[in-house]
Amino acid sequence: MRAVVCRAGELTVQDVPMPVPETGQVLLRVLRAGICGSDLHARVHCDATADVSDEVGYDAFMRSDQSVVLGHEFAGEVVSYGPGCRKRWAPGTPVVSVPMIRHGDEAHLTGLTASAPGAYAQFVLVSEDMTFEIPHGLSVEHAALTEPLAVAHHAVRRGEVGRRDVAVVIGCGPIGLAVVAMLKASGVRTVIASDLSAGRRALAGRVGADIVVDPAVESPFDRCAREGRYVTAAQDLLGTAFDAMHTLRRIPLAPWDSLFRIADRLGATPKGPVIFECVGTPGMIEHVVSNAPFRSRVVVVGVCMEPDTFRPAMALNKEIELRFVFVYDPAEFHETLQMIAEGKVDVGPMITATVGLEGVAPAFDALGAAAHHAKVLIDPMSEIDSL
Repeated sequence: MRAVVCRAGELTVQDVPMPVPETGQVLLRVLRAGICGSDLHARVHCDATADVSDEVGYDAFMRSDQSVVLGHEFAGEVVSYGPGCRKRWAPGTPVVSVPMIRHGDEAHLTGLTASAPGAYAQFVLVSEDMTFEIPHGLSVEHAALTEPLAVAHHAVRRGEVGRRDVAVVIGCGPIGLAVVAMLKASGVRTVIASDLSAGRRALAGRVGADIVVDPAVESPFDRCAREGRYVTAAQDLLGTAFDAMHTLRRIPLAPWDSLFRIADRLGATPKGPVIFECVGTPGMIEHVVSNAPFRSRVVVVGVCMEPDTFRPAMALNKEIELRFVFVYDPAEFHETLQMIAEGKVDVGPMITATVGLEGVAPAFDALGAAAHHAKVLIDPMSEIDSL
């Protein structure tokens, strides 16, 4: 079969062996695959990520001297089954799958290791247990975005955003746009999206952002502070403590300490917004921590594959809460598929182009600089060779 192979940062279309399903595996014909921002990073920074991955117990993450077929966002149709499968779907059934697969006792990340070739190809192997039929009426183009939307679904859940909270999304690439869409689907009333690109800001508005900010003109952190009346200076935070005690200590016979704790549980004490960092480049965590209102919760969604630094003392002084998120669980993946099928999230605006296998390398180059593209899909049968 034909596939796009990544080696030493170069992407080339090659003829590679046809995959053969093993126990519990299903062979799919790839109908659509998405180019992910982490694929762009992995192309040039995979060795640093492989070192970290090795430290946490997964030693098979791709390295630059290996030949790897990328692609972990995809939709396909069932072709055949390996031994031990229940054969849940007839050949030709459109499906999506969590991009993980087992070979024996070892689990692998599809499209991010030489051990599990991905969907930048005409065919891909998936686990039957991790595969779900695409609901009737949902296009394969939209279904192919289940994986990145599941990342956003998980991030929003981990962010524990209340409907009355202000949520800020920094970076409106594919993952940032997905986070915006999922925040609105979860009922958050005020979502602020920030990006330097006018094209991506327009896309953020189309997927649901209530306020769109050009950070070259207006700070998204200043805007969210105004929208949510959040504290941005130490003197103001200290002043609220004095004001609260001044009031409570003057209520006759009142248990002021109990009232203080009740007010805190009810959200009457100072709190900050929930900020989603969706850029994933060195310096962004420091930028967010330094500029966010006091007591912000920062959810790091962007995949930075390079070493980075930030000032812990700044986060400490402002009581910034940092949460790092990584992928999703199978239930979140399936929930996301259903949300797309039911129209709770509109992924259509995120798809800005489709290319064939020959167009993947040019698409990578364009996505590194293009300000108007979000999600580029790959159709292995297409002859389109450029954006």
